[in-house]
Amino acid sequence: MNKEFSDWCDVLSGVPQGSVLGPILLFIYINDIDEYIVSKLGKFADYTKLCRGISNSNDADILRSDLNQIYQWSLDWQMLFNVDKCTVLHMGYNNKEYDYNYDAIQLEVQQLKEI
Repeated sequence: MNKEFSDWCDVLSGVPQGSVLGPILLFIYINDIDEYIVSKLGKFADYTKLCRGISNSNDADILRSDLNQIYQWSLDWQMLFNVDKCTVLHMGYNNKEYDYNYDAIQLEVQQLKEI
């Protein structure tokens, strides 16, 4: 926007902010991310959310497998996720709050705020 460029590094790829085609091209690029995913996966602009109800350790293992599938997809397509922005949100009173990893990094747990 405004034809401004970063002079501290060369950007060799990407789509300009505010472009009309940018969101469409990104959606086409990531459209197959959920091909082998069992859990619910939501995609909106550059956000991806993976959701699954967890009632036992088998459900947690399925979610972990889906996270591994997403990680492998990101390696294959050279589009790594920013792990610093990835969090886990545990919901429910009887939630066992399993741990989840993206690659070898344990994901941070986001705390729900009391209303």
